[in-house]
Amino acid sequence: MVKIQDSIIQFPKTLEAFLDWQQPNDGVKYEWYNDELVQFEGMKKKQYYIFDILNILFIEKGYHRKGTLMTEPDVMLTQFQMRRPDIAYFSREQIYQGREGIDVIPTFAIEVISPNDHLIDVEAKLIEYFKADVKVVWHIIPEQEVVYVYTSRKDVKICFDDDICSAKPVLEDFEISVADIFKDYKVSE
Repeated sequence: MVKIQDSIIQFPKTLEAFLDWQQPNDGVKYEWYNDELVQFEGMKKKQYYIFDILNILFIEKGYHRKGTLMTEPDVMLTQFQMRRPDIAYFSREQIYQGREGIDVIPTFAIEVISPNDHLIDVEAKLIEYFKADVKVVWHIIPEQEVVYVYTSRKDVKICFDDDICSAKPVLEDFEISVADIFKDYKVSE
C-alpha cells in the first residue's frame, strides 16, 4: 500500500487482480512480470518526439491502412506476463481480434531506452518478446543516438549516423536512418 496525497493505493497481488486493477494516476506505469508488479516510467515528451517521427514515416509509407502503431499498449506476452512496449505495431486483423477480447502479440516492438532502464530488465523483456513470437525489436537509445535492430536475440544490427533501421520482415519498406530519427532531437531538453 502506498499513500498518494490523501488516497491510499492498494497494489494487486495476483495477475488476475492486476488485470482488473484501476491503475492510479501517480505518474508511474505498471507491468506484471514473474508474479510481481513492476513499476517503470512511461514515455516522456522526448520519447513522444521519436514516436512522432516514426509515425509520420508509418503514415507516409501507407501502413496506416494495414494496421497501427500504438504507444504503451497492454500486451499479454504469456498467460503470466503483461508488458507495455513503448511502441508496437498491430495489424488490422490483430486490432479486430483485440476488439473480440483475444490477446494479440505485436510483430514489431520498439523500446526507447532511458537512462533509468536497467540492462538486465531490458534483456529480460527482449527474451520475452522473441519467445512470444515478436519478429522485430528496435532498442532506441537517444543519449547515444544509436538503434539496435533485432530480428532474433542472436541477430542484431547496431545502427548509428546514416545507417538504415528496418522493420523487415514485418513492414517491408519501413526504413529510416538513425540520423533522420534524431535530426531535430535534443537530448539536453
